Amino acid sequence: MKPVITPASPADIAELRQLYYAVYGPHYPVALGTDPAEMARLIEDPHSLWLVGRCPGSGALTGSAAIHGEAGSRIGRLEGIAVHPGHRSGGLAGALTAELCAGMLDSGRLDSVYATVRTVSAGPQRVVLRNGFRPLGILPNAVDLRSRESLALYARHSAGVLERRKPVTEVPAALMPLLRTAEDALGISYGGVRAVSGPAPAPAAPGAAERLEVIEAPAFVRRRFRERFPDRRDWFYPLHTPNVLLTPEDGRFEVYAYLNRTGGYCSLLTAHPEPAAAAGCLEPVTRALARAGAGYVEALVPLDRPEALRAFHAQGFVAGALYPAMRADGDGFRDYAVLSRSSERIDFRGVAVEPPLRPYLDCYVSAWASTHLPTPSEVAR
Repeated sequence: MKPVITPASPADIAELRQLYYAVYGPHYPVALGTDPAEMARLIEDPHSLWLVGRCPGSGALTGSAAIHGEAGSRIGRLEGIAVHPGHRSGGLAGALTAELCAGMLDSGRLDSVYATVRTVSAGPQRVVLRNGFRPLGILPNAVDLRSRESLALYARHSAGVLERRKPVTEVPAALMPLLRTAEDALGISYGGVRAVSGPAPAPAAPGAAERLEVIEAPAFVRRRFRERFPDRRDWFYPLHTPNVLLTPEDGRFEVYAYLNRTGGYCSLLTAHPEPAAAAGCLEPVTRALARAGAGYVEALVPLDRPEALRAFHAQGFVAGALYPAMRADGDGFRDYAVLSRSSERIDFRGVAVEPPLRPYLDCYVSAWASTHLPTPSEVAR
């Protein structure tokens, strides 16, 4: 018998918390399955859709998944896919995902939906692949769920969106293998892109990490962020709100970030007065965040900003994923690269990788080695 799939309601919250505990245990770092107030807000959010699956006979809640959107944005995140251990292998995860995509993508409400998929087994990757998602890359050490796990980035676009990508003319040479991998995986072209080299911003002087103040006052950080960036066009990081502010003693720049201590990760959102002001301090920023509990730090960088991409690469960040047509810009869409750095040892042993994702993993390993391992000439010195 097919499961009964319906929109989630506030009355489901207690059962949903039990479901997420049964699937993920006490270490699930997402408010969707742990915080009743946040769960209620998402259920009532007109820009999101949360579905649950129930046994047709008993009515027991056995599955859950949501697409989380936000006002003013046409990008969503597929999250919280959970099926009770006693009801797996029945296709419920795929059915929930299909219904969500029909309601949010096929209906024209969103331009694209992305998912960060666990790699402890192949099942989650197969669910999104069967529902039209395609791999965009690998996020190594992205989350702490009892131990460090790498996630795979997948996305599905609405019809015609990928054909409206804005052209990119040049990228740092280090990113060219990732572009070629994306071409093969997604059927898109970067044929007119040339590899360029150039000076990166000079790194901050030693000791700058100790002079960075980390301000963890979420309400204050949000207020100041809105004052600094009243226009959403001045920054872009979908579905993330800053809760941490980093600034040096002289206050010459402010870095805004989202820190999730439970999951041990952080997203760098932007900097004031402009991102370039902090470009030379990415090393101390990353170290300060590591001390605050973020073993993984990532940033979204427009693919048409080679100087910003060089700055991140020069300070140890590696591009592991590429999100084409991520941001609507006029009558077209801009591509973004996802760059990350982990303060903990990256170990891909035991990672389950489906064939479409494998080229991205190989590409990342090569890029990491070229960034962090000495060349033969350096070893010979």
